[in-house]
Amino acid sequence: MWLPGWISVVCALLLTWRGLLLWQGSRPPPRALLLVITLALAVGVRIEFGHFFGKDPGVALLALLLGLKLLETQAARDIRAGVLLCLFLQLAIFFEDQSLPVAALALCGTLLALGALIALVDPAARLGAQLRGAASLLAQGLPFMLALFLLFPRIQGPLWGLPADAFSARTGLSDTMTPGSISALGTSPAIAFRVRFEGTPPAQNQRYWRGPVLTAYDGRTWRARPARESDTPFYTPSGARIDYALTLEPHNQRWLLALDYPGEAQPKARYSHDFLALSPRPVQTRTRFTLSAYPSTPTGLAEDAATLAAATRLPPGSNPRSAALAAELAAGTRSHAETLARVIAHLRATPLRYTLQPPLLGSHPADDFLFETQSGFCEHFASAFVVLMRAAGVPARVVTGYQGGEINPVDGYLVVRQSDAHAWAEVWLAGRGWVRVDPTALAAPERIDDGMASALAADSALPLLLRADMRWLRDLRHQWEAVSNAWNQHVLGYNPERQRELLERLGLSGRGIAALVALLAAAVLAIFLALFAWATWRRRPRDPLQKAWARFCRKLGRAGLARARWEGPADYGNRIAAALPDQAQALREICATYARLRYGPPCAASALRALNKRIDGIRLQ
Repeated sequence: MWLPGWISVVCALLLTWRGLLLWQGSRPPPRALLLVITLALAVGVRIEFGHFFGKDPGVALLALLLGLKLLETQAARDIRAGVLLCLFLQLAIFFEDQSLPVAALALCGTLLALGALIALVDPAARLGAQLRGAASLLAQGLPFMLALFLLFPRIQGPLWGLPADAFSARTGLSDTMTPGSISALGTSPAIAFRVRFEGTPPAQNQRYWRGPVLTAYDGRTWRARPARESDTPFYTPSGARIDYALTLEPHNQRWLLALDYPGEAQPKARYSHDFLALSPRPVQTRTRFTLSAYPSTPTGLAEDAATLAAATRLPPGSNPRSAALAAELAAGTRSHAETLARVIAHLRATPLRYTLQPPLLGSHPADDFLFETQSGFCEHFASAFVVLMRAAGVPARVVTGYQGGEINPVDGYLVVRQSDAHAWAEVWLAGRGWVRVDPTALAAPERIDDGMASALAADSALPLLLRADMRWLRDLRHQWEAVSNAWNQHVLGYNPERQRELLERLGLSGRGIAALVALLAAAVLAIFLALFAWATWRRRPRDPLQKAWARFCRKLGRAGLARARWEGPADYGNRIAAALPDQAQALREICATYARLRYGPPCAASALRALNKRIDGIRLQ
């Protein structure tokens, strides 16, 4: 799924070639030919990726070299090398996807690889027996895997860290916004983050998850300005408090997308002057933060002059019709609050339409949206509104992030998807500071109260998983996402912090890496000794009389006269005597002797030697 198409085709051709050679019983191709093919494929990989060092070219080379290795396989050593390459290729899948289905597929691949090794040792065994042996090996390895997983020192970071391509395929919010940039995310069901609230979740229309704040505007594109940072928020949290745990998917940015307005966080976060909660470093793995929010906190009451000046700046000559409308609406007003009320009233009276497929806009996007197309997504509403406010002399800026989210009824987590990406505005008012205004709610209040799907027209093209009328599919998705979330939280989310919590519960907190390694070694040794004792117990020698009887039964079984599990010695003796009349007397005596020694007083060593001698005297064709 992640390799370039031509590499997948070449791998399939190499495997087909090997299959034909096996089917025809032909010898492997000449080494010189394989060398030429190898060099050609290496050149192809270099041309495809531009380099050899990195995750993508490395995995591509591994897949191709596996196919080439199978072509030259002749000895058992080559087969073992091929199986080892297969196991490395199983590992490489996790560089791209660590979800539960991929883990299940990798487990199946590992089972087949172990089955191949067992077939190499015992080629006469049936496929079912080989797979059962492989499953037994996996089961025996399970305790070691659990000990390593729980106790091996956890390393925070991605599976693959080379900067050339480790995060080249991430999607999500950006620190810039142009018309259509957020609507491109509107059909994506990919999960941005999950939230577990302590107590009752806030109402849908209060779930504003703050992302980049965009202040700089060049007439078409909004951009974030560098903001000051601190270890504490640039406001005093007050009012009602909301506690929650946020599990953030990797997006290779620093913002945490916290609920307005963030308070303290664990692990420790940074705070920007435009009220974002920030991670100390880019979020490159699925990360869990414990956060609090104070939605009614006043912010920016004493905002500095430079910030307010930047929030009123417009490029000269841009959107002239919007500027004229703003001047008309602001005429005669005595405060920014009155101007704001007039702009909101005007937009509410304008027949604006919320759509997932907005028309293209020209060089003056606010003018085109307000006076021509009057159709747009949230970024069109927010951008045009902020242009109007700035043109009227009111400090305003665009805020991007996510709005809403859906509670999964199975596990109680709030799921926020890329399709919940949203843009709104903030206006600065004297005595009130920065005040949130969501222009989208003026034309489509359903978007804020019930989600995007309810705000769009019935004929809008939505993915199946986002359609409100597909109830059964939504229920199925909820079930699956709850299982995936449990996998993410308890397996993929088992990070150094979670490991420390486990050790604290075991009374081993603060012992350091050395104690952790010692505990791991002790656990592995205990598991090894337990498995060794179990294997020894299974293979314990039986009593000599039983071993002699088992040897006799195996001897007759090889002649086609195996004893049934329900047959006693007398019945078995009569049956084999009838089948072998020339040795009938000897066979009956062996069976009778065994019954007498087994069910009578303890047998003497001489009697046992005599029984073994009689068994040795049986000669079968």
